[in-house]
Amino acid sequence: MGNVSERYDTRMMSAYVRGTLDQGGPLFNAPLDQLTEGECEALREAGITAGLKLHHFKRHEALPRVKAVMGFLRGVQPKSLLDVGSGRGVFLFPFMREFPWVPVTSLDILDKRVTLLNAIHDGGVVNLTALKASICDWDSPGGTFDVVTLLEVLEHIPDVQAAVKNAVRLARRYVVVTVPSKPDDNPEHIHLLTKPLLTELFGAAGCNRLQFDGVPGHLFMVASLDRRGQEA
Repeated sequence: MGNVSERYDTRMMSAYVRGTLDQGGPLFNAPLDQLTEGECEALREAGITAGLKLHHFKRHEALPRVKAVMGFLRGVQPKSLLDVGSGRGVFLFPFMREFPWVPVTSLDILDKRVTLLNAIHDGGVVNLTALKASICDWDSPGGTFDVVTLLEVLEHIPDVQAAVKNAVRLARRYVVVTVPSKPDDNPEHIHLLTKPLLTELFGAAGCNRLQFDGVPGHLFMVASLDRRGQEA
């Protein structure tokens, strides 16, 4: 079956188990990044025994839309990230694996998502902060985050205009968006956000420097801002 590191994102999985169970002892108190392969396997077994759902941490081939976003982020090397609607971590976990030094804030409206991510923080991924809040009205100071990601999120939000406006306000350099490019049967998708509609929404928010690309089944967009004078 291969080593545990070949099957799981061991850093995130181990942190989740540690943060959720908090049983004490060397496995739970040692620095996360110093855990051995065998210790990660022991934590996985402890999690399974306790009934934790660890499938979120299985390694999968990255989706095309995630590959597109990761490729862009490699080029710009973000100093901080706000990930809106992190969900099951389809993008967030690969990002944190590749950019383990970047401070990340996750914003989600679902308690279960915030609880999962806070357990990961408590288990040793200290640069991850998860908050329950809506992007539509979250009042963090403007220009707080180098990059804001809205990946498979905007099509779910009733007040999409407020979401876009606040995301642009919060970002210092870029807002990165992916949305479905064609209608589907997901009842939670309440908008079909085409290139013209996104152009209109971001223009109304004061951002007209947009770059679009297509990936299978999705539209990928980057909004560029010019707030470099606000960087720390």
